[in-house]
Amino acid sequence: MVSCILALGSNLGERAGTLQAAVSSLAATEGIELVRVSDTAVTRPVGGPEGQPDFLNLVLRIETTLAPRRLLATCQQIEAAHHRTREVRWGPRTLDIDVITYGEETSSDPVLTLPHPRAAERGFVLLPWSWMEPDAQLSGIPVTTLAAAAADTPDIVRVEAGA
Repeated sequence: MVSCILALGSNLGERAGTLQAAVSSLAATEGIELVRVSDTAVTRPVGGPEGQPDFLNLVLRIETTLAPRRLLATCQQIEAAHHRTREVRWGPRTLDIDVITYGEETSSDPVLTLPHPRAAERGFVLLPWSWMEPDAQLSGIPVTTLAAAAADTPDIVRVEAGA
């Protein structure tokens, strides 16, 4: 089993329900074991067109036997099941699932760059990850340190589980 971090986000439709359904779909996938789920973050869109609704974001730790590209394909199938379209880069979406880390693997493959090439700058990934795993590191740097430096972190609001 390989330990991985996935980041999920939604800013269209029933955002909270979509995220919970995606978490359930991942947990029900053969070869994936859900280990931990962060609290949800309400975040402003980063990049993309102006006027988008806010996102709900969360981070998962999973253990998987799936190969990296198979994990990515599984994530994309779950996105598609939730009517994800890819019309505008960083545009509004019903569901986005990013593979942030796949064990300690590094890759510059344009289909699946590991760790995720922009994760170290994204408070909407780093802050929920730090809530879930305060001692986590990304490429040898504490996630809490990276989150504190991310431009979008000050605007993030935490929604604790059950709230």
